Amino acid sequence: MKTRLNICDGNVRILVINWVQTVCLGALALVMSGCSMTPPKTFTFQADVPENFTVTGTGNYIPAPGETCTGRSGKPFRVGRLHFKPDQPKTAHQVEFKVPLTDNEHGCSSVLHSLKLTIEGRWGPGREHTSQESANFSISDETSQQASTPQVFEGQCQWLFRTMGPYRYIVKIPMCRALNANGDMEKRMIGGRLHRDQLADSTVRLVLSVAKEEEPYFNRYWIKTAAGWKPCKGNWGRDIEELCVSPPQFKNFKMPDGRDCTVYPNCTE
Repeated sequence: MKTRLNICDGNVRILVINWVQTVCLGALALVMSGCSMTPPKTFTFQADVPENFTVTGTGNYIPAPGETCTGRSGKPFRVGRLHFKPDQPKTAHQVEFKVPLTDNEHGCSSVLHSLKLTIEGRWGPGREHTSQESANFSISDETSQQASTPQVFEGQCQWLFRTMGPYRYIVKIPMCRALNANGDMEKRMIGGRLHRDQLADSTVRLVLSVAKEEEPYFNRYWIKTAAGWKPCKGNWGRDIEELCVSPPQFKNFKMPDGRDCTVYPNCTE
């Protein structure tokens, strides 16, 4: 025997009305909060890196047109920043992170103005044996005249070596520059201009390599011999390498692992 519900009953009618009101209010709340629930548009930054290198990013955001952003001091601020660090390398030699095109983290609506990359390379066994270089991308509001295609930038880092401190330990500094169409290092830094109208859901890629040859950080402070580079002792009497004199005189130095050496990188002649 089937039981039929009489919705004309007073108590049932109240329950039905309350249920309908709850559903309607919930739907209205979803509609009203639709903008806040929509995630900002992003693009993916991807970097192919050599061994012992990694790349992180800092996005610089400025107030959107018509917006006034107030900092903690109560004064308008011009730039807010978000930092991007890959949680885990995508592969052994590839890292990537998402970059939002807009940001509301600073209490106002702001838009991406530029992206700075920190290129970090490790050159020794300890955590302190790391050095950094940078690359920069600006965001243009001009309409791009080119079809939307994956944007690929190529760059190369070259290790420059020098000595530091009273024991003349070797340290290395990466010099990273853009590559031209022939694969040669240019004088300009890695980076370029990105068009905002092409960035949403796209991928910007950096292909980074490292030069096979290392060179002295200071020109004319080292002399290259058949056995390797030798640091000069000059007329200033300083602890580190000095401008070479004639005839050249040389100093010993230490490798990052503590070895006493006379030539770099072979250590002994």
